[in-house]
Amino acid sequence: MNLFEFDQNLNILPYHGEAYYFGSVLQYQQADAYLSGLLSTIAWKNDEVIIYGKHIVTARKAAWYGDKPYSYSYSNTTKQALAWTPELLELKALVEKQSLSSFNSCLLNLYHSGAEGMAWHSDDEAALGRHPVIASLSLGAERKFSFKHKSSKQNVSLVLDHGSLLLMKGATQSHWQHSLPKTVKVAEPRINLTFRTISESGI
Repeated sequence: MNLFEFDQNLNILPYHGEAYYFGSVLQYQQADAYLSGLLSTIAWKNDEVIIYGKHIVTARKAAWYGDKPYSYSYSNTTKQALAWTPELLELKALVEKQSLSSFNSCLLNLYHSGAEGMAWHSDDEAALGRHPVIASLSLGAERKFSFKHKSSKQNVSLVLDHGSLLLMKGATQSHWQHSLPKTVKVAEPRINLTFRTISESGI
């Protein structure tokens, strides 16, 4: 059970950042339909990253879309944004309405099961600006999502539901890392859409 569920005005971070959990912003059947559609229409590719000097091909898959062919680099890999699909534009409009923010790009991740996750990191690339606003929409399997403060090491965790929205803003990326822990309890896929605004110089 989420302590923060449905109170979108409650900052779930105790200090040095802002994160708001909206709960489900899609009806269950809507979320199911988008999950099914994105699984088949998105140009999914395995990420190839360099970590501690080692070339790694990730089990999870990713895709990068935007208003323009923006370049986006992370973990020593660079992606070129593809043109929005109709489904992504619909979800972008929904997320912008809920979050009262605007976005020009979206990084998607596909986790085939709980055996795939994301290690601790911050979305603090220079192309996103100093205090980026990032809206994370979850589709599919419910998964635990954790924050860890870079200095105090304090942890904050919640479960991201099917069709739910999490908004990160303010100094969050400067002071906190986040992760998607692996789990043997989940056999179903999850898609995460992180809507963000990349600077025009990132074209």
